[in-house]
Amino acid sequence: MSASRRSGTTDELGPDEPERDGPDGSAAGTEGSAGGSDLLAALLDGMDAALCAFDADGVVTHWNREAERILGWSAAEAVGRHGFAGWAVREADAEEVETRLMSAMQAPGRQVHEFALLTKDGGRVLVRTQSAAVRGPEGKPAGVYCAFSEVHAQIDLERSIALSEALFEDASWAVVLVDADLRPAVVNAHAARALGIGRTSVLGRPLGELLAQGVEELESALTHVLAEGAPPAPAEIWVSVRTPEGERRRCWRCGFVRLASPLAEEPVPLGVGWLFQDVTAAKQGEQEAALLRFRSNQLHRAARAAAECEDPTEAATVHLDFALAGFADHALIDRVVGGAVTDTDTDAGSGPVRLVRVAGTPSGAPGPSLPGGESGLPVRYAQGHPALQCVTRSGSVRADAGDVPAERAREWAASRQWPSDTVHALCAVLRSRGRTLGVVTFLRGAGRSAFERADAVYAEDVAVRIASALDLAGALGAE
Repeated sequence: MSASRRSGTTDELGPDEPERDGPDGSAAGTEGSAGGSDLLAALLDGMDAALCAFDADGVVTHWNREAERILGWSAAEAVGRHGFAGWAVREADAEEVETRLMSAMQAPGRQVHEFALLTKDGGRVLVRTQSAAVRGPEGKPAGVYCAFSEVHAQIDLERSIALSEALFEDASWAVVLVDADLRPAVVNAHAARALGIGRTSVLGRPLGELLAQGVEELESALTHVLAEGAPPAPAEIWVSVRTPEGERRRCWRCGFVRLASPLAEEPVPLGVGWLFQDVTAAKQGEQEAALLRFRSNQLHRAARAAAECEDPTEAATVHLDFALAGFADHALIDRVVGGAVTDTDTDAGSGPVRLVRVAGTPSGAPGPSLPGGESGLPVRYAQGHPALQCVTRSGSVRADAGDVPAERAREWAASRQWPSDTVHALCAVLRSRGRTLGVVTFLRGAGRSAFERADAVYAEDVAVRIASALDLAGALGAE
């Protein structure tokens, strides 16, 4: 409760004033004064900070519930005492404390001090005070009010404010405050750079306008946090960010915290604090390392299996089958008709190169490579076919159907003598002992990405092993 030296509560800080009689001799404004006193008491008791007040003589006139909670002294015990000496402050410190508090009457603005106050049970509490003068009707100092709180609580508040400001200014993580409608409300500089847009331009816009892909997954995570709270661990979300240069595929490691109002009796969600960091380079490095380990293991297993084959041609198909796993949908081995082609033959233009099918995977259901070429009839490759270019150049050649309708893509594959579902092709030359023996072709359907440079390197490794096996088969046949 808030009390004063008079019975009940008062809204005055100065000495008692005589009652003012109305026209009929009754006390005027008694009902209004009582209502004002009740309102003042309610306001003082509802404050989060402890508050006390002194009149011009240093006598305590007000003491609210928070002051009672911190120090243990009730309003009835505190109001009417002169200063803090002997009860709320040690005698040795009383004079200094009173001097510093009452000096606020003559100083402009607020004065901030730290004191060690005594609790009712004899303990000591370090508090931070803010004191200021209370002016009377004529503008003269009539007393002092003093608001105080425990230092550790004040420091916690300052730390929270400092942390909030640091997160939205200097943090190396991207920080976005998302409101309950899943729209950015506050964005720090790091997040604005990650989104490829200015800090003010992003505010209030739907996430779908900022991201081309990954919006559904991100909004689902934010909705879950609003309903259930923060997840136990960070989540990695792949998104595509719209930038002036086009869409960029990024991987963000995201952490979420639900924000609730501390002023409500029950937690009311204010939004979600979304922190994320771009880990695209690290994830791509992990994926590339995992892919490299898998392909190295496949090459090792293929070499072990091929070593057990009596027929070198069978060993070549073993290498092809092991390479196909996780790499392509179909594969073909074509050998040059009439034996190997030397670099001299290629440079001299000794005539068109013709290729005969040695082995290939079935175009329908998946399965092991099937041998072919017993008839010796050349494959009907048109001039400029990627496989023929591969032989001529003695290097890898990539080909794609491009962004065309499905019917056009099937026509593109059929014209090149490939399975109808092919949209990406990679041809690697078969070289052994300085001669070109043929071509191995890897084919991918629409469900896979196009071949890249790393894929060409792997295909060339496989081609070296297949070429060695075919060269051995040709040498044994000649013998």
